[in-house]
Amino acid sequence: MRQLLVILTLIWTSSVVAQTKVTVYGDDSYPPYSYAENGKITGIYTVILKKVFSQMPDYDVSIQGVPWKRGLAQIKAGEIFALYPPYKRPKQRPYMQYDGPILDEKLVVVCQQSKLKTPRPNWPDDYIGLTIGNNSGFSAGGDKFHELVKAKKIKLDEVKGTERNLLKLISGRTDCYMNDALSIQWELKQLQKMGKYDGKSIKEGAVISSEQGYLGIITDGKKFPFKQDFTQQYLKVLNEMKSSGEIDKIIKDFVN
Repeated sequence: MRQLLVILTLIWTSSVVAQTKVTVYGDDSYPPYSYAENGKITGIYTVILKKVFSQMPDYDVSIQGVPWKRGLAQIKAGEIFALYPPYKRPKQRPYMQYDGPILDEKLVVVCQQSKLKTPRPNWPDDYIGLTIGNNSGFSAGGDKFHELVKAKKIKLDEVKGTERNLLKLISGRTDCYMNDALSIQWELKQLQKMGKYDGKSIKEGAVISSEQGYLGIITDGKKFPFKQDFTQQYLKVLNEMKSSGEIDKIIKDFVN
């Protein structure tokens, strides 16, 4: 009996030791998708990824929050293995691999109510002459928008985080702000609870595009020999969760 216990202990110990430790980084300022709260990273993407990683027994995955621009710089420099949730930008960010979108996000532009007295349904042409806010490091708006910015027909104003951008918009320091619709709605509710938003002065304008968020895995995996196996296991579990409806349930539960 004692010998059997020793054997079982050795088997358990070896299985634990065999786990590969991996650290994944998430945007610390992108509520409700990925953000830091009380010193811990949370959000819809974070909850989904934790569930995925818990079903990958060969890996011990920890998640840490990071400012988005720093995370991009670190993965570009080959310092970190994976970062979420980038949109698919292979030309602008070839240093990340985009496999298996996690979620669909609707990108919109919201504006001060006074700027939408005349409807502006066409993006970006209807927004010429305005100052548009954007999260630092976010590649949003599309090619034509950035051409208009370069031509100084639209002014781009970038600061970190949805809250800071919305506060600038509410105060009139920018005319409009572009981001994911759910993120904007979520943050406006928080600002209204804090008495920083009147609940009516910001209106949705044009739909810019529909985007998908990914777990961006480093393209050059020389420092991370487990990359191929990790990616295969990750995609397998992610697709199973999509098919079962588990991801939709996580989103609904989190938002509600």
